[in-house]
This record gives sequence, structure tokens and C-alpha cells, in this order.
Amino acid sequence: MRYLFLLLLILPFLLEAQVEPKFRSRKKTELNSDVELRNLTEINTPALEFSPVFYGNGFVFVSSRRKEGPIDEQIGETFFELFYVELDPNGLPLKPESFSLRINSQLHEGPVSFNRDGDVMYFTRNNLIQGVQKADSKGKVGMKIYQATRGQFDWENVRELSFNSDEYSCMHPALSPDGNKLYFASNRPGGQGELDIWVAFNQNGHWSEPVNMGPQVNTDGNEAFPFIHESGTLFFASDGHKGYGALDLFMIEVGQREWGEVINLGEPFNSKADDLGIILNPDGDIGYFSSDRQGGNGKDDIYMFEAPKGIQGVQFPKLSNIVVTVYDENTGRPLPGASIWIFEKTSSGSVKGDELYDLELLPSESDGDKMTFRRIRKQEEELGEPKFISNVNGEAYTLLNEAGNYIILSSKPGYTTREVNYSPEENIYKRPIRVGLSPSNCMTLSGLVASQPYNKRIPNAKIRMVNECTGEELRTRTNINGTFEYCIELGCEFTIISELAGYKSDTSRISTVNLRSKRSFAVVLEMTPESTSLLRKPIREGAVIVLQNIHYDFGKSSIRKGEAKDLEDLARLMKAYPSMEIELVSHTDCRGSDEFNLKLSLDRAESAKEFLLSRGIEKKRIKAFGYGEAFPANHCDCKEGVSCTDEEYETNRRTEVKISRMDEPLGAEYSFPFDEKN
Repeated sequence: MRYLFLLLLILPFLLEAQVEPKFRSRKKTELNSDVELRNLTEINTPALEFSPVFYGNGFVFVSSRRKEGPIDEQIGETFFELFYVELDPNGLPLKPESFSLRINSQLHEGPVSFNRDGDVMYFTRNNLIQGVQKADSKGKVGMKIYQATRGQFDWENVRELSFNSDEYSCMHPALSPDGNKLYFASNRPGGQGELDIWVAFNQNGHWSEPVNMGPQVNTDGNEAFPFIHESGTLFFASDGHKGYGALDLFMIEVGQREWGEVINLGEPFNSKADDLGIILNPDGDIGYFSSDRQGGNGKDDIYMFEAPKGIQGVQFPKLSNIVVTVYDENTGRPLPGASIWIFEKTSSGSVKGDELYDLELLPSESDGDKMTFRRIRKQEEELGEPKFISNVNGEAYTLLNEAGNYIILSSKPGYTTREVNYSPEENIYKRPIRVGLSPSNCMTLSGLVASQPYNKRIPNAKIRMVNECTGEELRTRTNINGTFEYCIELGCEFTIISELAGYKSDTSRISTVNLRSKRSFAVVLEMTPESTSLLRKPIREGAVIVLQNIHYDFGKSSIRKGEAKDLEDLARLMKAYPSMEIELVSHTDCRGSDEFNLKLSLDRAESAKEFLLSRGIEKKRIKAFGYGEAFPANHCDCKEGVSCTDEEYETNRRTEVKISRMDEPLGAEYSFPFDEKN
């Protein structure tokens, strides 16, 4: 009867009922025969881990892993608490940490659900009133669903939902993607059996009286752990429908006016043991669920699954017909022959991989002895063939996932390249995506700076472009690939100068006179190093890079959602220079005790290290250090009389990178798509 307890999260009066689950045998089918499972040993313990829910860059799950604290005598485990774990690009977990000091109490919490923005949470908890357990008329303590909002430091404004009762339990909330329906499990009166799936509707910010999902979903047994997918498919666990053994996973299409049939997910999802708490990504090909099947790491473990062809019966993301219209911003006329690229954004808001942007290392504005990353759009030659070329009407047609977010880039000779952000979900009337290009009186200068000898690309070189017509001097730098791009005026001559400490500069002259029909101009600059050691150390040892786009919440070591772009860039830099070894140094603000901040800073450095490891960087190349509050970046040192804003405190919650070693091999390296040096 352990699984029944898990269903109810210590609801005693159902434990006493001793209802025998309806175990029915079922032959193995070909359903989902291509699905592969993986026990997430990175997070599973001998205790209970179950009910993962997507949140931020990973998922929140329930566990009884605490080795210290009160024990629930009915299961011999510590009380359930919520934990959060980030996922690497392959969907595998990094290091778990406690999710919330405010939400985790002395009793049971979980499972949970979040709205799309991740700032409203619904969670299960023992019936508590001002921290004291509240029993029903029979002296039993049930479960309730609570709501909380994300505050500056932790979750706050905790309140129970209106349809709760002291006389029955409500648990396992699952919010629909649009936020308008809340599915949950309850043994409230009027159901079909023991535990049923119910749904409440959002009516102007208030939840309606719940409606039972009816006999098509519910049985005289137990139905619990609902999850509603973007496709409109409802997943749940049941011991009342025909299954393999104890709790099995089922699904039913409820997104249309006429519901589908209840489908047993079959093997390998279901086993003779308890299988419950499934979630599935929007694309329908990767997900997670819980099981206490044989061969696991503990009592209930979390498993990852990959379904390359999707789960049979689950609809793939809805695609939208999209029209991209490119036009002249001055005249409004359509522009035929324009190149169009479409890049999908990740959940953090960046473009997948390094498809669109290159990196520059610039002196920090606050401290010129340190460097920071800057992303710059790649040269068009490096973007590959455009996805589309606009037709005579300036149009191109495509299909895009309605749940996705995109960057659409368009260019045409004689015009300034432009990128626009696009979300099909916001374009409810399916209007064309209009991309206006402005006529340009400049020509793209593409350049490469390399060493002589060895032809090694030189990053971070200063480039000065002197306009001989006006005497104006333009400045830029080479990126980590030793290249640069700048739009220079037509009809003039230019002197191009490359400079970097330790190298002999190089100069080239180009002319843009009578080049209106030419789209771009190329130049290769070659600089002679004073010593070959400079070539081995394209970024000097001891240099410090300040990671500006990585932020932590107060008192947390996990990286805030969507704010790890600089770590992505650092991983890319380390892949470009395989000999690079680094020290990750994290700092905190001054709030909290010295001991707490020292540990927190080390945890933050370790969190950044785990992130890099998940991107394929070798462990031996990274060392992590935490200095606590010892080295503030500003005046906010918590001394008496010093007042700071939250933003100023946040500046001190930072991670820096020190280049501890670099020794790149010598040898010919560069190639450039131009015939000769100009």
C-alpha cells in the first residue's frame, strides 16, 4: 500500500480504507517501441524522488532525501520537500538544491505547478493554519492546494485556494499552458471513486467551483498526478483503468470539443510497479516521470525518456502559416531578392548554439583592467545560405511552431541588415511579418587579422579605419575568431590599421569609390608578434573576464532563468581555445553572515562550473572558488550608514573568470574567403 500513501501524501483516512487496486494484465504492444529510458542517477537517492515539473532552466521535484529533521512515522522518511535542478543541453540534471526556504515547511510539500512566466506557483501542502496542522471532523489532517507568487527574494503571498476544505483533500495541481484551467486530484464528494481528477476554471482571476472529469477519465479506483500538455493531452496516473500492475500512466485528448479515448502509455513507461507523475516538453520528444520499478536507485526514482517520434497519441506542436514581407522603409515598396534567415530562440531568449552571433572581448566599462563579453552578429558569409529569398512581391512563406519564439534576419545589397523578434502566439490575426530595410550609403568591410608567421587568428585586436574624405576615425575590435565587420562610407578612401600590444601593427588602404554595385569589401591584415609566446597565449594568463549576464537571486546558488548567456559564451571561448584553463571566482553581497556568504559564493562558483561541464568542458580545466562578501564591486559593504538599492546589491552577486593557463599550439590556421590581401 506504499503507492497509495504516495498518492495521498499521508492522507490517513484513505490509508485506512485499504482499497485493493484493480491490477489487470496487459500484453506488451508496439506502442512507443522507440522510447528510451534513463534513470537519473545524478539526482536519485535511496529515498523518494518523484513528480518533476518544468521550471526555469530545469525542473522542480519532490523528495524525502533530507537525512536530518522530523520523520513521518507512517513511511519512515523525512517529510517531503521541494528541490530544483538545472538541466544541461541534453536534458540531463546537474546538482539539485533546495527550491524555497519559504515554501518548504516542517510537513509535506509537493507536487507543484507553475504558470508560463514562472512567477505564480500552485503547490500541495498539509492543511496548515498559521503553521499549525488543521484536522477534519474525524481528526485527520488532509492536503490542500496553495498559491504563491515569486517575490524578490523568495516565494511570497502564500494563500490557499477557495475550493479547499478541511473535510477532504485537494492535491497534485496541474495548470494548463494558458493558465485558464487547473487540474488536480481530490476525494471531494461527488466523484467517481476514491481519488478523481477534477478541473477548476479561471474566471476573472478567481477559480470556479471544480468540475469532475467524469467516468471517461475517473474510475472507482484512484486517478491522480495530472499533467496537461501544450497539445491538449491530459496525462494522469490510475490504478482503476486497465493496466500493468499498480499505478499506470494514461493519457486522453481533452483539447477538442469531443474527447479522445483513454490510452495506457504501455511499456516502457508502465511496469508492474508504480508509475506516475509524467511531464513532456512542448515538442513531445523528451520528458520525465517517476517509478519505483526494479533496478532503480531508491524507492521512487525519476526517469528521463526520449521519444524521437513523439508519444503515439500526442499531437505535435501546431504549426502556423507565416508570411514574411520585406520592404523599403523609405518608399514602402516591396523588396524582391532579399535574403531571409530564421533563428529559433531558446527558453532563455538566446539563439540556439552560435548560429547568429560571434563574440568580442572588450575592456570593462567599470574596470578597464578586466574584460567583458559582447555578442555581435556574424558576417553574412558565416550565416550560411539564407533560408528564403523574397519573391517579386518581397514575400517569403514558411511554417513556424506557434509556441516558439524567433529572430528573423533580412538583408539586401544597398540596405542595412535588420533583425526582428517574432512570436506566432502573439500574432493572433496571422498578419504578415513586415521587415523594413533602410537604404544604406555604406559598404560592408569584412576583415581578418592574423599573425605573420603561422597565420594564427588574432582576437581582440584594435582596428582603426580612417576616412580620408573627412578625417573621421572609426574603431572596432576583432572577435574571438580574429575577424571584424564594419559598414564604411561609399565614395571615399580609407586607411585600415590593426594594433595590439606585443605585435607590430599592419596597415592597408582601400577605396570605395565607384563601388556602388559591390556588396562587400575584404581585407586581411597581418601582424608580426614580438615573441611566439603571444601566439600561444592569445588571451594573456591572469586576465579576468567579468560575467555580466549571469545573475543569482538573493541567497540562491542556482542561476536565474535566462541569465546564463555569459556562461554560454565562456563555454564557446573555451572550446575555441582547448588549452585554456580557468578559475571561477564567485562573490556575494554583504547581506547575511560571513559564514553563510562564504559557503553561498562557493556554491555559486560550483553551479557555474557544473554549467560549463554540461556544455562539454573538461573538469580538469575549471577550478571554483568562493570569496563571499570580501571583495564588493561597489560601496555596498553593509557598514553603518551605507544605503544601497537592490540593483547595487545585485552588482556584488557576481562571478568572474581568471585565465590561469593558456598554451595554444603553433601552426597554420586561418583561411579567408578572399583571393588576396587588399
